Amino acid sequence: MRRLYLQIYAAFLAILLVFSALVALAWHHGGLALDDEETLAGAADIVAERLPAGADAQTQGQALHALASRLRLDLTLWSADGRVLAWAGQRLPYPGPQARNGWMPGRGGPFGVLRLPDGRWLVARSSRRRLLHAGLLTIVGLLGVAVAIGAFPVARRLTRRLERLRAGVEGLGAGDLASRVPVEGRDEVAALAASFNSAADRIEALVGAQRTLLASASHELRSPLARIRVAFELMGESRPDLRERVSRDIAELDDLIGELLLASRLQTVEQLDPREDVDLLGLAAEEGARAGADVSGTPAVVRGDPRLLRRLVRNLLENAARHGAPPVEARVEASAGRARLRVSDRGPGVPEGERERIFAPFYRASSGGGEVPGSGLGLALVRQIARRHGGEARCLPREGGGSTFEVDLPAAGAATSDAKSAHAI
Repeated sequence: MRRLYLQIYAAFLAILLVFSALVALAWHHGGLALDDEETLAGAADIVAERLPAGADAQTQGQALHALASRLRLDLTLWSADGRVLAWAGQRLPYPGPQARNGWMPGRGGPFGVLRLPDGRWLVARSSRRRLLHAGLLTIVGLLGVAVAIGAFPVARRLTRRLERLRAGVEGLGAGDLASRVPVEGRDEVAALAASFNSAADRIEALVGAQRTLLASASHELRSPLARIRVAFELMGESRPDLRERVSRDIAELDDLIGELLLASRLQTVEQLDPREDVDLLGLAAEEGARAGADVSGTPAVVRGDPRLLRRLVRNLLENAARHGAPPVEARVEASAGRARLRVSDRGPGVPEGERERIFAPFYRASSGGGEVPGSGLGLALVRQIARRHGGEARCLPREGGGSTFEVDLPAAGAATSDAKSAHAI
C-alpha cells in the first residue's frame, strides 16, 4: 500500500540526490576561477625561472619532476604550438591556444592552467585527486544519511495526523457519531481537523434530534391509536366488511409503530441488553410453525437478545410469505464459529440492482403488479438486528427461481468483538 509519509519521505531523498548530483557536477566541471592577473603573472615568472625555456628536454623534465615532487602535483609542460615537452605524474591535456590562466574543466575533474612568459603552458592537478574525491563522497554520503534520518520524523509526524484524521472520517462514516480527532498544531492539517470535529458535532446533533423526534412521534401515536381501537370496539355489527377493513388498518398501523419504535431503539441504545444463549434452530422452528414454513438444519447457538433475534426470524419468514410463492423454507447451519440462517421462497425474486436497496428503511421493491405490500421496515430491521449481533444480512438469488435471505451471525463462544461495535443504519 502506498503511504503518504513514504511519498513525502521519498521526495526529501530525491531533493537530496539532486542537490548532491549538482554539487558533484560543479566539482567535476568547474572550480574557483582566479581573477587576480598580477598574482598569476608573478607565479608564471617564478615557474619560468625553474623551467628555463632554452634547456634541453631532459633538463626541463628533471626540473619539472623536482617541482612536481615539492608541490605534490601532477604537472605537464606544453609548448606554445601544442607539443608536450615534459610531464610528471599523470599526463594532463593541452589547454588550447585560446585558454586563459585559471581553472578549466577536464576529464577526471578541473585542472589549473598557467601560461609562462615565453608562451609555454603549465597544466597542474593535485596528485591527491582521488583522495579528495573520496573525501567529498564521504561528506556527501554523511550529509545524505543525516538528512534522511532527520527528514523521516518530520514526514511521519505530518502524515500521522492525516492518518488519524482519515480514521476519524472512516469512523464517522461507519456510524460512530462520537468519532473525533485531536487538533494538534496551528497549520492547515490542524485547521482541517478542527473543521471535521465541528462538522461531526453538527451531524451528531442533527441525527440525535432526528432519532429523538422519531421515538417521540412513534410513542405519541400510541395514544390516538388506542382511542381509535376503543371507538372501533364500540361500533355496531351493522357493517362487518367495514369493521374487518378498519381492523386490518389498525393492526397494520400498530405493527408500523412497533417497528418504528424498535428501529429508534436500535439506533439509540449503545449495547444490547440482555444477552443470552439462543438456539437459532429452535427459534426458527417456533416461528416457522407460526408462519407455515418448512424448517430444517443443525442446532446452532448464538448469543444475543432473544426478542430481537425472534423479530429477525419472524420478519424474514413474513417477508418470504408476503412476497414469494409457497413453500417457504428456512434452514439453519453452523460451521467455523458462525451460525447461518437461510430463508428461501419461490417468488419472482429480487432484481440484482435492488438486492441492497431492499434493506433501506421504507424501501419497497416493485413487482409486475405494482408496489408490494408492507411498510418497508421489515428487512431494514433484519439487517440492523444482525449487525447489532456482529453479523450481516444479505439477499441472494435462488437457483431455480426465487430469493434467499441469508443472515450470518457469530456462534456463542466465538469472538464477537464486532457485535460490541455494531453499525447503525
